[in-house]
Amino acid sequence: MININSYYTEILKELNEWKKKTRRKPSIINNASKTIQNKFNSILPEPYHEAVTAAIKTMVKAVLTGSQFLSKKPYLQISLPERENLVKEKINFYRKTAMIEGAGTGAGGFLIALADFPLLLSIKIKLLYDIAAIYGFDTNDYKERLYILHIFQLAFSSQAKTNQVFSKMENWEEYSKTLPDDINLFNWRDFQQEYRDYIDIAKLMQMLPVIGALVGMSVNSKLINKLGITAMNSYRMRIYDL
Repeated sequence: MININSYYTEILKELNEWKKKTRRKPSIINNASKTIQNKFNSILPEPYHEAVTAAIKTMVKAVLTGSQFLSKKPYLQISLPERENLVKEKINFYRKTAMIEGAGTGAGGFLIALADFPLLLSIKIKLLYDIAAIYGFDTNDYKERLYILHIFQLAFSSQAKTNQVFSKMENWEEYSKTLPDDINLFNWRDFQQEYRDYIDIAKLMQMLPVIGALVGMSVNSKLINKLGITAMNSYRMRIYDL
């Protein structure tokens, strides 16, 4: 039987370590990587840019408008250890799903690999909706859906952008009161650029013959795992603020 007090102590320790790692200052390597990435973007084929932009715009719109397909009823009356066991099961399930999907699209070359973007985005967002519900948050609430997008951005942004997003999430209850109710005011272009920059090189490798399937499996697994850990700690912050 799990000791609740010792569990909370251990989780708080993990949370503080994650916060420290997340809010670190951009390094010289981070800045150099961003410069290289910007140059790399200019040589990518236009169909790639169009596919990523369209996929992200569609995903953001679905989240902001509150797709009933995505919304889950919040889990109530269960302990934090039970919640986190369920979350870990979900992360593992979606990670395996993303690996299979990445291997399949990676084996098909450039055109088939382009299909990976909307599919992987869908898997990621479904995971975040499930995690939100397990931690007891109602995604029918527009502000909770915005929090999901902030988690996504926190996981897949440059260090400089990560720091900006994290400062807002760390004080979410106050910050959320200042957010507009008009979904059209959300800056999806900035959101799209940060995500695209984060995954460009790795996902381009997925489009190469022979190695594409292996790259697709590995990259998708790591992306889902990173998103899952980010989401867990993001909701832990909310729980400790209650």
